[in-house]
Amino acid sequence: MTKIPTTVLTGFLGAGKTTLLNHILSARDGQQIGVIVNEFGDVGIDGQLVIGTEEDIIELNNGCICCTVRGDLTRAVGALLERKRDLDHIVIETTGLADPAPVVQSFMLDETLRLRTELDAIVTVVDARHVRMQLGNEQAREQIAFADVILVNKIDLATTEEVEALEDVVRSLNPLARIHRSRDCGIDLRNVLGVRAFDLRNVLRLDPQLLTDSTHDHDSDISSVSICEVGPVDAARFNRWINELVQSNGKDLLRTKGIVDIAGEVRRLVFHGVHMTLDGRPGKPWGPTEPRTSQLVFIGRNLDAQALRAGFANCRADVEASDVAAPGAIATNAVATNAVATAA
Repeated sequence: MTKIPTTVLTGFLGAGKTTLLNHILSARDGQQIGVIVNEFGDVGIDGQLVIGTEEDIIELNNGCICCTVRGDLTRAVGALLERKRDLDHIVIETTGLADPAPVVQSFMLDETLRLRTELDAIVTVVDARHVRMQLGNEQAREQIAFADVILVNKIDLATTEEVEALEDVVRSLNPLARIHRSRDCGIDLRNVLGVRAFDLRNVLRLDPQLLTDSTHDHDSDISSVSICEVGPVDAARFNRWINELVQSNGKDLLRTKGIVDIAGEVRRLVFHGVHMTLDGRPGKPWGPTEPRTSQLVFIGRNLDAQALRAGFANCRADVEASDVAAPGAIATNAVATNAVATAA
């Protein structure tokens, strides 16, 4: 039985994993690629932002594949192989809070994954602008340490000196990985697919207990809040609310993303942010019979779920409001002068 090469995309929240995935799917030159997208929250947004291969995408939204749903990963891979028997490659985009070690462990210990797939590389995307702040999180450090290929992304948002200093930090955490620089994850696919860079011996040096079954916990103070609401949203109220939110809570907002039904617009608004950087732009048009459901996910520390839901509810177009701010794009926030990748 021919084993399907499999690439695992990791990287902390907002680094650019979905942007890289979209680049892979756009530049694949006829390769048949199956995609598994995993999200930390219970609302799946990233799968809607992946382009062009809806029939080959499987979403795992009910947990992190490095924790409680490793069985779901096995079933997802099996479903992909049944659906597309001529797959050339599988790409798994993990949640930004995934610890790579248990994911690798699954490929080594699970009989189905071991017999039907072969790890090609762990590719970690690093946010050149925010990574120094993020390295306080154990997951961010481990994602770099376990990588076979590291993509230092968003180099347009940092100076050359900052990028060089960052690469020194990355190299201190992982002296073996191949490092590339990118803007919007633009990279020759020969540097990320089919590289045959995974080496179990290197991983076992980092984690000698990798092949013993164990559990994994995320930082206990990190949680997610998901919002799903049907009904048009007033653009001005939403713009004011989301900008005030990132200004006041940006340090604790590790990741913010959503799809919003703006009143009077034929296209959905897609927005996303990392800490105090926020960007929004029109997405694909709503389908004629598609439910126009706004979906938002916040991942961070000290999140007040009740306040977040109440704040978004006040943005509804059918809710009375006074002193509404003037309309404007999300990215006009003075704090967010540099846009981040469209689907990080």
